[in-house]
Amino acid sequence: MKIIITAATHFEVAPAYQQVNIASITSKKYGNINFHVSGVGMLAAAFSFTRLLMKERPDIIIQAGIAGAFDTNISLGNTVAVKEELLGDTGVEENGIWKDIFDLKLVNSDAAPFEQKKLINPYLNRLNLLNLMEIRSVTVNEITTNPLRIQQLKNKYDPCIESMEGASLHYVCNELSVPYIQLRSISNYVGERDKSKWKMKEAIINLNQMLLQLVERLISEHG
Repeated sequence: MKIIITAATHFEVAPAYQQVNIASITSKKYGNINFHVSGVGMLAAAFSFTRLLMKERPDIIIQAGIAGAFDTNISLGNTVAVKEELLGDTGVEENGIWKDIFDLKLVNSDAAPFEQKKLINPYLNRLNLLNLMEIRSVTVNEITTNPLRIQQLKNKYDPCIESMEGASLHYVCNELSVPYIQLRSISNYVGERDKSKWKMKEAIINLNQMLLQLVERLISEHG
């Protein structure tokens, strides 16, 4: 089984990268695993994923990264699996009302690969082997800090988290029919810019633990 682990930045998956590299020297525990850095944001990620999947055609791609949570019931440091992605800032704000490209009738809300505006992962039922909480995410180009904007996103999309690359993964993999799963570990709550209140270290530790456990399960169950 050919598995590719992708992250926006190397540091998000550095612990797993080191462990897999060490294991590859002493054993073949993790099999055929490669790491990939997509770059930050939707543009870089979309191009990088398309090039990667057209060239490599993996059996499974795992996106791993940190994220901010809208839902304060999710504890900082926890890892979740993303079931649905929405475009959080592709559109226009008019008179204090946020309208996305579907509201503007620029794109049909069910135009493939969208389903009612959502980019839904159809592979999650068989790939979420750790039974992680399955949540809805919005992908944004600008990290959300404005309280009014936060409320707009919550009212319109009811997301649990936000990231800057998730929708790119869902879009490209759905279009190219490549199985995938997106893991996100919560480093902070959306809008909180005091980084002393973030749990970045804990989020990365938990993310990499879950990542390696998932890889081991996938190899065990799918070979």
